[in-house]
Amino acid sequence: MGFKQADAAGRFLSNVRFTHVFSSDLIRAKQTACAIMRNNQLSEDIKIMYDPRLRERKYGDAEGRPLSELKVMAKKAGGQCPSYTPPGGETLEQVRARAKDFFEYLCQLVMAESSVKEKSELGASGMVGIMSTDLAPFVNHNKEPTIFGESRDVTLDASVLLVSHGAYMRNWIKYFVEDLQFIFPPELKKSRELSVSPNTGISHFIITVGSGATRKPEIQCVCINLHGHLSDIDADTSHYQV
Repeated sequence: MGFKQADAAGRFLSNVRFTHVFSSDLIRAKQTACAIMRNNQLSEDIKIMYDPRLRERKYGDAEGRPLSELKVMAKKAGGQCPSYTPPGGETLEQVRARAKDFFEYLCQLVMAESSVKEKSELGASGMVGIMSTDLAPFVNHNKEPTIFGESRDVTLDASVLLVSHGAYMRNWIKYFVEDLQFIFPPELKKSRELSVSPNTGISHFIITVGSGATRKPEIQCVCINLHGHLSDIDADTSHYQV
């Protein structure tokens, strides 16, 4: 079932041109990233970079056990999920620190490459800039994108695919909200904002990074936990988190 879902995500993203691809180095995420790129028609020769900072939260003594057992452990310890940390596991603060470290690295990478791009006709990655029209599948599934309003011809410095895990990504988005003061679009249902993504769910953010050392990145949400590409796959995926 997981492979079917990964292929479905790959087909949905088949016409999105990526300049960078990063994945957790855990096997399920690696397989998902490979499936997505195998289906992609516009991102040839893009190497998948595996990074341990994108790994799922470490659950220590609860690793590999059903969620029901984790809840029992938390109750016995006088805590509750997801804030409870099993013995040997990572705290939510530690997971967020990993997300913050990777996000800052990514921003610095794109800024460095965009600086080089100004001196090269093809840019640091050997590609021309990504246009807003390249992002159409995210916005309304291959229709004309509306997220940019009148600025539909905006050029982006990078189009980055990240493949990670449910609890990790939930903490990353909380970092956006609590540390970077990101505000969700008003039309988004509150119940979906910080929920754990379904397996191969897709979230899309547009990041604007300024050159000032103290300036926080500006974050725009196009979609979160998108899962329409899974509509034809009839299964309970509640135990899968990629």
